[in-house]
Amino acid sequence: MTSQGAFSDEPLSPAGRLFIDPKTDVVIHCIAISKNPIDLDVAKTALKSSVLVQHPRFCSLLVRDENGFEHWRRTELDIDRHFIVINNRLNKPGNFVGEHETQGFDDDEGDGDGDGEAAVNQYVADLSVSSPLSMDKPLWELHLLKAHKCVVFRIHHALGDGFSLMSMLMAGSGKVDVPAVVPAAVPPVKTEGIKSGKRREWFWLLSLLWGVFKMVRYTLVFVLEFAVRSLFVCDMKTVISGGNGVELWPRKLATAKFLLEDMEEVKMAIPNTTINDVMLAMVSSGLSRYLEHRTPNALHEGLRLTGVAMVNVRANPRLQELSEVMEKNSKARWGNKFGAILIPVFHHKGGNNPLQYLKRAKVMNDKKKHSMEAYFTYKIRDLVMTLLGPKYVCLLYYKLLCNTTFTISNFVGPLEHITLAGHPISNIKFNTSSLPQAISMHVLSYAGRVEMQLLVAKDIIPDPEFLAKCFQDALLEMKTAAIATNKA
Repeated sequence: MTSQGAFSDEPLSPAGRLFIDPKTDVVIHCIAISKNPIDLDVAKTALKSSVLVQHPRFCSLLVRDENGFEHWRRTELDIDRHFIVINNRLNKPGNFVGEHETQGFDDDEGDGDGDGEAAVNQYVADLSVSSPLSMDKPLWELHLLKAHKCVVFRIHHALGDGFSLMSMLMAGSGKVDVPAVVPAAVPPVKTEGIKSGKRREWFWLLSLLWGVFKMVRYTLVFVLEFAVRSLFVCDMKTVISGGNGVELWPRKLATAKFLLEDMEEVKMAIPNTTINDVMLAMVSSGLSRYLEHRTPNALHEGLRLTGVAMVNVRANPRLQELSEVMEKNSKARWGNKFGAILIPVFHHKGGNNPLQYLKRAKVMNDKKKHSMEAYFTYKIRDLVMTLLGPKYVCLLYYKLLCNTTFTISNFVGPLEHITLAGHPISNIKFNTSSLPQAISMHVLSYAGRVEMQLLVAKDIIPDPEFLAKCFQDALLEMKTAAIATNKA
């Protein structure tokens, strides 16, 4: 590695400064489960020659100058300091157990099921609230849980967003049958030709004008709503509400599992529906089920719960080759290039057609897609950071999280099974460190399966496994209704 003095310091981006503030400090956890036992020496050798250690962010210290401004400073990278090896098995509460205590233990980590998954989940849940990354080395580390054939990548959000990190993951992976070939990350874009003719041109012009009108209208409405929600408007308190200081409360982590083909079946029930529409409908229905279970008939019909979602604002939102992401003038630039949007869902009691959730979700998502809410919140954040400094931006974002009920993120992962460092990977999922909300949802698709990591404050939501089941049942109920509709 090049010596420290050969590079000049690089200042943090505005988003990077946001993520290192103690109130909004965020670490990303990526859990990769291998089908085979993990060889430590092979993993270290592969890491030393990987794209990760060649990236300047992953071999730089975070330092502050005499004026208090943060910078990245290149340093010598000691791989051994970034590996944390856990040899003992963990039980469901996340505690270490001896060899004599492992009898009867459900060892099914290869498929991400059973007691092994619960143990890994609790280990990560404990990391999310009690183990910040050390500032005396680059802000990432690998936890190798050998008994569970699992690696937990811990990467500080200041290093990059999900788009950047997924591009790096794909660049360092290979196909199961041909490890030297990088697997596909996104399906090919389908394009349709544009018909010629004056009538078509007039129709195109009117559609463009109408689209501009809707964009301006929805942008004004949603940005104004975002502003008042950040300052003083708050969701009604329910049994799943968080608040100031909740980010310090103990956490539990559960996983809701879905099949991508089930979501495809549901979205066919309503024309022009997307997987994101299905996801939002599932969240709305699942939360309604859970609230009715915890507080039967206590909440009024149509009660609004607000979520916060981070949206990629790059000109090309699709995953790119890492070499393109690293180019200086690339439209898919590395870093934290995202804005925030509000995602409203509404509580409805059971008994209605489950596809009504999908219809309402589609209407809301269509409005969001016609707005520039994410782009404006991205630019406003940078402007406030420049004019007032990170303190005020962090206070606004923290207030926004306290005033809303949940955070949700949704990301497309590899379309097929991959290998990392020569190890075939059966499962990938991710989450982040704790926030002042009592619940955060992180969704990632991988090889036809979709998994939602539910990180909750366990004193507020003591049964996240049941909450996960509510989401799973919501999708299955919508699937049953969709099959009946599609056959009709």
